Amino acid sequence: MTSDDRDGWVRVRGARENNLANIDLDVPRDCMVAFTGISGSGKSSLAFGTLYAEAQRRYFESVAPYARRLLNQVGAPDVTDITGLPPAVALQQRRGAPSSRSSVGTITTLSNLLRMLYSRAGTYPAGVTHLSAEAFSPNTATGACPRCHGLGVVHDVTEDLLVPDASLSIRDGAIAAWPGAWQGANLKSIVNGLGIDTRAPWHTLSRKDRDWLLYTEEQPSVFIQPEEGRVDHGYNGKFWSARKHIMNVLSQSQSERMRERALRFVQSMTCPECGGSGLQANALSVTFAGLSIAELNAVPLTDLADRLREGMERADSESEGSEGNEVAHRIGDDVIARVDVLLDLGLGYLSLGRNSTTLSPGEAQRLRIATQLRSGLFGVVYVLDEPSAGLHPADAAPLLKVLDRLTASGNSLFVVEHDLDVIRRADWIVDIGPGAGEGGGQLVYSGPVDGLKDVPESVTGRYLFPQESRPTREVRSPESWVRLKKASLHNIRDLTVDFPLGVMTAVTGVSGSGKSTLVTHVLAEAVRAQLGAAADDAGDAADADDPRHDLTLEDTAGLDSFDRMVLVDQRPIGRTPRSNLATYTGMFDVVRKLFAATDEAHQRGYTASRFSFNVAGGRCETCQGEGFVSVELLFLPGTYAPCHTCHGARYNDETLEITYLGKTIADVLGMTVDTAADFFAESTSALRSLDTLRDVGLGYLRLGQPATELSGGEAQRIKLATELQRARRGHALYLLDEPTAGLHPSDTELLLAQLQRLVDAGNTVVLVEHDLATIAASDWVIDLGPSGGDQGGTIVATGTPREVAAGPGATAKYLSEWLATSAARDQTR
Repeated sequence: MTSDDRDGWVRVRGARENNLANIDLDVPRDCMVAFTGISGSGKSSLAFGTLYAEAQRRYFESVAPYARRLLNQVGAPDVTDITGLPPAVALQQRRGAPSSRSSVGTITTLSNLLRMLYSRAGTYPAGVTHLSAEAFSPNTATGACPRCHGLGVVHDVTEDLLVPDASLSIRDGAIAAWPGAWQGANLKSIVNGLGIDTRAPWHTLSRKDRDWLLYTEEQPSVFIQPEEGRVDHGYNGKFWSARKHIMNVLSQSQSERMRERALRFVQSMTCPECGGSGLQANALSVTFAGLSIAELNAVPLTDLADRLREGMERADSESEGSEGNEVAHRIGDDVIARVDVLLDLGLGYLSLGRNSTTLSPGEAQRLRIATQLRSGLFGVVYVLDEPSAGLHPADAAPLLKVLDRLTASGNSLFVVEHDLDVIRRADWIVDIGPGAGEGGGQLVYSGPVDGLKDVPESVTGRYLFPQESRPTREVRSPESWVRLKKASLHNIRDLTVDFPLGVMTAVTGVSGSGKSTLVTHVLAEAVRAQLGAAADDAGDAADADDPRHDLTLEDTAGLDSFDRMVLVDQRPIGRTPRSNLATYTGMFDVVRKLFAATDEAHQRGYTASRFSFNVAGGRCETCQGEGFVSVELLFLPGTYAPCHTCHGARYNDETLEITYLGKTIADVLGMTVDTAADFFAESTSALRSLDTLRDVGLGYLRLGQPATELSGGEAQRIKLATELQRARRGHALYLLDEPTAGLHPSDTELLLAQLQRLVDAGNTVVLVEHDLATIAASDWVIDLGPSGGDQGGTIVATGTPREVAAGPGATAKYLSEWLATSAARDQTR
């Protein structure tokens, strides 16, 4: 055992990963260490890119030679030496491609226990033989519903979509899903030849004929007589029902335009065979506590323990001393103990069947924290990525208690964090900065939290120990109102709510209270319906596996006030390293044209496409322009390694021979936004994108930074910056889902300034928010609750921030404390 191991310190020497400036650092073990600094300062490069990466490298070194050989491709962190480092577990806010087959139950592994419970201790109806545990999983061949293949959702056509206007005749185009031009005329002639009246209004046709025309799999051939002016000879035409035509286009057509048109007639809906469970009928017939496994998966975690105890009591009375009774108690007690941890983390509103695609990164991370707490590990370093991100202050308190339990069990916590309350609870603070990107990477401070108040160059210290009063702004008065009457979706039931126009509104409430449902689903869908094609999502379209058909809304008023809607969420701007900041904002199109306009490019005949890494010609063909190659580790998670041909440059040697102002296209992708703004100072088009990115605090990001390396908050601000550069006029509605989640307080101020600018320009901003400073800076607050899940979905309070702070609810308690502290601080100035 070395002296470093004995004295309880982790010692880092010469950390140079990313922007880290060859720093040395000593941090204590067996306590909570907070890594702080503004976005892009280098704190994650130190905590994850250096400390965790080195612990992972050492673990890999201890395994099979095959894995060690692959490790040479992945590389080691750029650091001189680290001593005293225990094994590490990373709990990051992963943002990979969401899986429609993943759920709360699979993340926590509780689904495995429930499947075993139903297999061994379930009540089987007559005629159903014993089923294996796999039969209760929608992700296995033995358990998956044959209609939806275990997804619980099917994508199919409906008559309302196929025939949007039932007053039209077939000749006049009633079946909108049929193709146009000659093909459409051909189908109409065939229908006429089949004896169906093509001139009669659709709604007057018999139900039998309508269903046959829309859904039949039959394809009769009909001889079509020649028609003057159209065809000069007869021919045999084959009939296609509207559904068969749409499905054929989606499965066979190579035309993106035709596929996009066909998708307009397809709707996601709950599978009619399995009711959305994804399971076969025999598995759904087995019960425990009177519930099928699908019904138990739908029970909120707050009620799950009671249902399991009820099932165990029933097993006791029906088969005391049997094997099934013993299994029920063993598994049931284990599940209850695990659920208790989830309840401690404020996740009681979730159910085991909740799809992972609907979870926030903060919720997913807390689920993994709960799983680790039950693992019984000790002597481990847990490296956490902003565990408080997206949490209401009321939910952060139980999280801190769980983190305390991890350290009390003999573990160390290295926490990358922005939340000031969490930072104050730390035993030690490592502040990196003082700026971002090239202006960061320095060790500003390392020591007990209180010592940071004496470090003037620390940006974090200014907010942790504020010395200046915050500027106040007069609350705006609404211009008019939008009303949604009796809205219902998820846990929102018959809710009538008014949103003010021309102001900034914060929708608040504890986790699971229905905030995102109200703003990004209900309000967004209502405005989309009003605007039609004019709606503009600054991000991906809604997931196909997230059907909204159960949204109901009795009436609306005031929606005609908007001419545009922009939904800015935290979904990734891309799912692979190929997508990046420059391509998403559109500025890379400008850059490629500048390179194509150089004399050398002209002489070689290179066009702008030569400088795209997404098409063949100028890109490196080894990595297909990604700059990375996938490395599979078989029994370990796969990873990416720099391409051994282009070494991450993305382009072939010939393309890299072209320079603009002395820089190659790969050099430009390696620049930060701040550096690029100086480099492209003479290009108005490029500068517009770069300036808006700087305005929202993203000057530290590299232009070619892969989308997979961006946090949700960074992705959201990129979308916002992309929208800001469009500079359109009119009254737009901006919807933002937790825009300050994962932001340093200084970055929050930058973001707020941009949002206030949008409102000052005559727009309306509605944001889902937990950050008290942002809520206090809003003009209006709508607080939902009083709790999460079934106990949420109602309005607790509305009004100005001060009015809501004086009212009931969890938000009022914390908001009033924040306002009082802020006022007391101002009075001492």
